Amino acid sequence: MTTKDALLLNLEMGLFVLKSYVSDLSDADLLRRPAPKANHLAWQLGHLITSEHQIMNMIAPGSMPPLPPGFAENHDKAAAGVDDPARFLSKTAYLEIFDQQRAATKKALANLADADLDKPGPEPLRRVAPTVGACLVLVGNHPMMHAGQFAVVRRLLDKPILI
Repeated sequence: MTTKDALLLNLEMGLFVLKSYVSDLSDADLLRRPAPKANHLAWQLGHLITSEHQIMNMIAPGSMPPLPPGFAENHDKAAAGVDDPARFLSKTAYLEIFDQQRAATKKALANLADADLDKPGPEPLRRVAPTVGACLVLVGNHPMMHAGQFAVVRRLLDKPILI
C-alpha cells in the first residue's frame, strides 16, 4: 500500500461514516442540534464541505469546483446559530455537493507527486497539519471529528445504531 492509497482510504472512510449517519435522516432532522449550544447537522455538513473546499484549494489552487452562491457564508462561524430552514439545503443537495468536492479532492490527490506530500502545508494550517500529506489526513478525518455529534442526534431521534 502506498501513502496515496492510505490517504484515499482515509478520505473514503470519513465520508462513509458521515453518509451512514445521515442515510435515514430527513431534511428536518438535519436542523436538530445535539445540544442547545452545538451546531445543527445541516450547518455541520456545510462546514465540512466548505472546509474541504478551502483546504484543497490551498493545497492545489483551482482544483475544486465552485460552491453554490452563498454556501460558504451560510456555513461560516457567524451563521452557526441560525435555525432558519431557508438558509440551509436538503440532505440530497448536501450529499451531491459533498460528492462533487470529494471527487475533486481525490483527483487533486492523484495529481500530486509523492514528494509533494512532504511539502509544507499552507501557513494557516501548519499548526495542525504541517505538511500537504497531513492536510489530506485532516480532510479525511474531519467528518470523524463531527461524527459524535451526528451520533447524538441519531440517539435523540431514536434512530438505529448503524455502525
